[in-house]
Amino acid sequence: QVQLVESGGGLVQAGASLRLSCAASGFAFNNHHMGWFRQAPGKEREFVASINSLGGTTYYSDSVKGRSTISRDNTRNTVYLQMDSLAPEDTAVYYCAARYSGYFSDSQAYNYWGQGTRVTVSS
Repeated sequence: QVQLVESGGGLVQAGASLRLSCAASGFAFNNHHMGWFRQAPGKEREFVASINSLGGTTYYSDSVKGRSTISRDNTRNTVYLQMDSLAPEDTAVYYCAARYSGYFSDSQAYNYWGQGTRVTVSS
């Protein structure tokens, strides 16, 4: 069955870096665009970053642009999110998701979702 398993979250201090990973299985990873979303306590889920199926095109939300990098390894069926200069407002559960088509920041376009990994940034 389809699985997206996130890892790499944790408790860090402001200014630290984290690298989130998402291991995919059960579907044609190479044919799917991948995205990261996050949901902070009491807030709606929001788009963070996306990468196309070949890894040549990336998109970022304004809130993480310049301090985050999304990448993928199609030989390992894994997508990554490197986050630097973390701030308390980055505290959220981060979700990995896969879509075959549709707009990169539209959560409704994503067919498969992981269970999330929690990131907590202390000040």
